[in-house]
Amino acid sequence: MQTSFSARCTAFFAFVFLFSACGDRGTEEVRSLSGTSLPADTTEVFVLRTDTLKKTVELPGELIPYLQTDLYAKIQGYVQTMKVDLGDRVRRGQTLAVLEAPEVNTQFVQSVAALQAAKARLAVSTDRYDRLYKASNAASAGIVAPVDLVNSRHQLLADSATYEALRQQSKAYKEVSGYLYITAPFDGVIIARKADPGALVNANTLLLTLQDNHLLRLRVAVPELYSSAANGNRSLLFSVAAYPEQRFTGLLTRKTETIDPATRTELWEFAVDNSQHLLKAGTFVNARLGLGRNAPSFVLPASAIATTLERKFVIRVRDGKAEYADVRQGLTTDAGVEVFGNLKAGDTLLVKSTDERKPGSKATWKVVQSPK
Repeated sequence: MQTSFSARCTAFFAFVFLFSACGDRGTEEVRSLSGTSLPADTTEVFVLRTDTLKKTVELPGELIPYLQTDLYAKIQGYVQTMKVDLGDRVRRGQTLAVLEAPEVNTQFVQSVAALQAAKARLAVSTDRYDRLYKASNAASAGIVAPVDLVNSRHQLLADSATYEALRQQSKAYKEVSGYLYITAPFDGVIIARKADPGALVNANTLLLTLQDNHLLRLRVAVPELYSSAANGNRSLLFSVAAYPEQRFTGLLTRKTETIDPATRTELWEFAVDNSQHLLKAGTFVNARLGLGRNAPSFVLPASAIATTLERKFVIRVRDGKAEYADVRQGLTTDAGVEVFGNLKAGDTLLVKSTDERKPGSKATWKVVQSPK
């Protein structure tokens, strides 16, 4: 019985082994047959068309005041009155501080007195010369000696010169006395106060800082790649941390027209209306800048551009054969990558380019309408 059972087991395992071997050979034969019966690989291509490039980039920026100046004392003296304080809004020409310098006032008064004396002497000299001149032209000759007429004329010129010098000196003293009054050069707000009444100040001592924030300047450093791609709309939208749900508008007013070699950026300045005084100078902003080309561009899917250590190229199909066309990359958008090179509308390009496909190779090309 045991011998019969062992024989049956041996026969069973031999049958299983034989069936498995036949199955493997059958699979290999099917695979071989399938490989010979499948058609050649089909490569997707698309027809190149021009497109209008539009892109929005987010760049950091900074708000600065339209005008800001530090107001200094021009002469030595004491602060008599400070008429403004931190945060006060002032108008152009308004007196902000008054200094006291007695010697300046004394010099001005003395100059006025000296000017009056010189004016009186000039009047006497003028009258004397006029009388002598009229007498010398009278009918009776010899009444006035010629030397007297010449001397009176010289005295007139000397007194006239003295009067003019004292007049200019008095004017200068008057201007210096005007330095005792610190006035606002423009409308704005006081953002710093550095002196109090009674303080001794010298020339070039900082007293106040005035800022005009009715209009702000938004300065954005635009990367070199984007510097020539501004669209026709000269405005931008930006947001600040203080108002995360609100968007503000800036209008492009000027550019530096040069690339900073340290940052490879061009500085653009936008004017921002701050009549409601919601925005603060010194605030960092997140600016959304719209970019675009003045002329149509070629925008390709990223997969259509092959990059190697030596070159960047696309593969074009011409006369049923593949050929390489070198390109330069421009802006990257949601629609694809902008390229420049020896391309023209109507060219047939591979959707997926790779250096494994050699120039001159042939394939079955399948045109797709929307390459991805």
